[in-house]
Amino acid sequence: MEFYAFIHFSINTYTDREWGTGDEDSSIFNPIEFNANQWSETCKAAGMKGLILTCKHHDGFCLWPSKYTEHSVKNSLWKSGNGDIVKEVSQACKKSGIKFGIYLSPWDRYEKSYGDSELYNEYFKNQLTELLTNYGDVFTVWFDGTCGEGLNGKRQVYDWNEYYKLIRRLQPQAVISVCGPDVRWWNEAGHCRISEWSVVPKTLLNLENIQKGSQQVDNDDFSKKIDTCDEDLGSREILKQASEVIWYPTEVNTSIRPGWFYHSSEDNDVKSVDKLLEIYYGSVGGNANFLLNIPPDKRGLIHENDVEVLKKFGKTIELMFKKNLCIGSMLHASDTIDDNHNIYNILKENKNLFWAPKDGTEKVIINIDLKQSKYFDRIVLMEHIKSGQRIEKFTIDYKKGDTWETLYSGTTIGYKRICCFEKTEARNIKITIMNSRRYPTIARMGIYLSGC
Repeated sequence: MEFYAFIHFSINTYTDREWGTGDEDSSIFNPIEFNANQWSETCKAAGMKGLILTCKHHDGFCLWPSKYTEHSVKNSLWKSGNGDIVKEVSQACKKSGIKFGIYLSPWDRYEKSYGDSELYNEYFKNQLTELLTNYGDVFTVWFDGTCGEGLNGKRQVYDWNEYYKLIRRLQPQAVISVCGPDVRWWNEAGHCRISEWSVVPKTLLNLENIQKGSQQVDNDDFSKKIDTCDEDLGSREILKQASEVIWYPTEVNTSIRPGWFYHSSEDNDVKSVDKLLEIYYGSVGGNANFLLNIPPDKRGLIHENDVEVLKKFGKTIELMFKKNLCIGSMLHASDTIDDNHNIYNILKENKNLFWAPKDGTEKVIINIDLKQSKYFDRIVLMEHIKSGQRIEKFTIDYKKGDTWETLYSGTTIGYKRICCFEKTEARNIKITIMNSRRYPTIARMGIYLSGC
């Protein structure tokens, strides 16, 4: 899905906090101008394909009228307690043609049963059931690992396996993120690895370690934290040490503002289009998904400053990748396995078509003749990801006069690699795949000039 939204909206929006304590008065929640369609349309205009709503954050306040707690919209002033944020957002997503996902914090600072593990696990599963059965299709369930103390001073032992079974039964197409087996979390700073592997040691799916690595206290430092020792997760050297590997793709998340919930003091601290592009190139263009948080304000609207940036960003991306300059080019690969996997497949839109050389051919050269000299500054490469992630190192060269000059050197490609460089003019381009696992595949290639 590449790019989708996080929406942090709750009681914290009205207390000017990042983490609530659970002792808030439910009645203060009152987004009198709430417009779910404005949210979904803003996300769509930004080029996002989905929206994940914080249905319940750590404070325990529920954005739907859960029958299992009193700390919810049913006891708020909004719509005299007859409203349902989750319902309206899920309907708005469907109307806008984007997917709907849920965030449900396992930690609950309001619920008295939290810390009594058996009782709370039932409570949590009951709330999860409400969300998975009353609001249509859910594309993801996002669990963070925060596990603070309850009102009784105890820490909860989460029954993750039972949560997963429930999700698989009620929403079998939903992926389970972060504290889950499907999507791996990286950081909240928007940092992206140079080499992002989706095949990693199974030890990374250690829920206890994921919980320990999650934010445990309410401060700003965590959102800026980057653990550089985690830069290499899937090289051959790393995998040699693993007894078992798994397919565990990653997601890069960050907020469009310094905070995750809305604070009026941050109205002039919205990330610029250029900053969002930098993160987009590194995440979507680096074999990861990009989850961008957008916090609605007290009115229940995404603030005008955020909307302006998001619309400009969406238009920039749309224009950048609108015209593939490679269409109509002459292509030649130094090796091809058969006619069904010929090199011209990389210019077609059929997801089942791709180019591949013979089994065991790890190094291949692809020559592109644009038929005339053209300006370009972006090249997009995509592996046939259903065949796995294989490419480890590649270069892109262009012909300048009678000599070849290197334009870009890269490592992994995976689902997508967006290669960015200075505006260049050339007719002939050469892609050299230098190292790959068993043999490489390419499903798509695009050559673009940004701003066109």
